[in-house]
Amino acid sequence: MIHRRLLRLAGLVPAQLALIAAITTLASGLALAQALLLAEALRRVVVADGAGAVLPIAAGLGLAGLRAATLWAREIATARSGGVIRTRLRDALIGRLADLGPAWAERTPAGESAVAVVDGVEGLDAYLSRYLPQLLVVAVVPVAIAVGLLQVSGPAATALLVAVVGAVVLPRFWDARLLRLGSARWREYERLAGAYVEAAQALPTLRIFGADARTADALAQRSHSLYRTTMRQLRVSLVEPGVSALALHLGTGLAVLAAAVGVATGDAAPIAAFVFLMCARECFRPIAELAGHWHAGYQGLNAVEGIERLMSARPAVADTGTRAEPARGRTRLRLREVSFRYANGLGVDGVSFELSGGETLGLTGPSGAGKSTIAKLLERRFDPASGVIELDGSPMPDFTLDALRASILVVGQETYLFHGTVSENLRLARPEATDEALRHAVHLADAAAFVDALPQGYDTVLDERAGRLSGGERQRLAIARGLVAARPVLVLDEATSALDAATEARVLDRIAAAGLETACLVIAHRASALARADRILRLDAGRMADPGPALDAARTLDGASR
Repeated sequence: MIHRRLLRLAGLVPAQLALIAAITTLASGLALAQALLLAEALRRVVVADGAGAVLPIAAGLGLAGLRAATLWAREIATARSGGVIRTRLRDALIGRLADLGPAWAERTPAGESAVAVVDGVEGLDAYLSRYLPQLLVVAVVPVAIAVGLLQVSGPAATALLVAVVGAVVLPRFWDARLLRLGSARWREYERLAGAYVEAAQALPTLRIFGADARTADALAQRSHSLYRTTMRQLRVSLVEPGVSALALHLGTGLAVLAAAVGVATGDAAPIAAFVFLMCARECFRPIAELAGHWHAGYQGLNAVEGIERLMSARPAVADTGTRAEPARGRTRLRLREVSFRYANGLGVDGVSFELSGGETLGLTGPSGAGKSTIAKLLERRFDPASGVIELDGSPMPDFTLDALRASILVVGQETYLFHGTVSENLRLARPEATDEALRHAVHLADAAAFVDALPQGYDTVLDERAGRLSGGERQRLAIARGLVAARPVLVLDEATSALDAATEARVLDRIAAAGLETACLVIAHRASALARADRILRLDAGRMADPGPALDAARTLDGASR
């Protein structure tokens, strides 16, 4: 079965496929020559009392060594081709995930993407680098052998040819059902993988609430459901090797019988029976190998739906901008009557404000008021339904996404610190940042004391998500990382929520006193986080509202701190 979508997804080079097929065909030719030599040796043993049998046996042994070298070369070519396919396809999938952006990732289970990128690509490797080249071999070698044997015995060769056609064609009647069952199994496998990922990430929470045993039972039930689906598919998939084995034995038996009858009646030379006895196996060998490669690669066929769903998904925003340079320092950010609605009806409606470089703007409001929606719109996770967001005098869609990401940085409440050193995490956006720049940013984020106290200081290796640090320490490192990035616009979206009031005040005081050219938008519930803002805006139910008590509280706190 040739799947054109797979060829398009992998970008398989025909020369790679042809090379593997050519080497395999050469190996089949050597095996056929070896079989003919052994048939001649048997004839000499039986008919001529063994006289001269040593020569064909020796030649056959030489061909066996040559065939082994050929098969070794095929494995090298297959491995290289598989490596190219896996690398190319995974690069395309990872690149596609990056293009789709966080908005797509938020609504798609992580397990599905991981299964497509890991298991799906592995299955495609076997299909593309082994099954397809072998399919070309099957289209040539068995028929060529059967046609060539017509010169030895017409009836025997005809029986062999019919068996070959049956071994190739008959299993195809089950292909549609097998793929249908395979797609169902793959979807169940994706769901199970996603459930395991979610359970592993939430294990501490499950234990706290005593839900770990129930979750384990649910996973066991899903696993058993996957087992039943797999066994249904396996029963159908065993048809092909069964039919191939039946055709092999039946075809070989009928061909040898027909050749023996021909020898007995004088219609065929005495060597005919030996030729068909030895060559029938070589005629069916490519078909047997094809069946083996099919079972190794049909998982890739099942994964096509998930992989193509990922490759054909449309990002929430199109990267159609032409302005490739980031916004300049002391830039101006402007929202004009911006509206956006989620599917559940929440969002923002008619929001307008301006923010200039060197200015700090506070944005507050109750939960669900639309504050984080503003942050996501500034990241361009999605575009407004109406209204315009301008940056440096240009509508945001005029910027390329790369230029936009080099202009605006959002530090959220939930941050992600990678497995690596503190310095590597701080340099995430600017690998060329100097040690002095790192230390200055860490000082502004009031993180110098605890970073210096780490075992190796800035060279201390953090575990994944920096689980050994407190929530406040992680937030301060995230703020420092944002300052190292030195973007023209910095959005702190509840970025100090895990800090106590005194630490929060020190962080915001130092950032305000640093005289940065950055336009800073501070999104927060607490009045203490807004105390250093030059202006404060308030959202309520997605609309601009009177700052009211939030403004008074912030001014009071600011005056007290001063």
